[in-house]
Amino acid sequence: MAERKVLFVCVENAARSLMAESLFNQHPPTGWTATSAGTRPAPTPHGRTEPMLREIGVPLPAHPPQLLTEALMDEASTVITMGCLDDASCPARLKTMEIRDWALADPASLDDAGFRQVRDDIRRRVEGLRRELILNDRRRAQLGPNR
Repeated sequence: MAERKVLFVCVENAARSLMAESLFNQHPPTGWTATSAGTRPAPTPHGRTEPMLREIGVPLPAHPPQLLTEALMDEASTVITMGCLDDASCPARLKTMEIRDWALADPASLDDAGFRQVRDDIRRRVEGLRRELILNDRRRAQLGPNR
């Protein structure tokens, strides 16, 4: 079975989407991996992203903030936006895809406690996403390969 991907999308790919990618890839469901990208990526991760992940024992992804590309969208089985895509920053193609939006506050504008709240919200949502993907995979397996 080919590996399936979750794509976390944000504008800068500097905090929320990087955290989601890292948290998902700590314990991905079998056959799944995550990546993240931004519509206008920052040159580097936000200065608090790595320390906030390190507090909970999670490393920052190895890649710097990266541009959302057609290839990343094509490879994605599931696309999740972080609540930060407006009409000006959202590529037309992304608007035609089935996406989920988590409507998260931008932690860059928050104090450390607020940044942690966003991180912890992402952590809970990622855990829920993992459970959902595992259940869906089990259902597919029970239905057989042609379903």
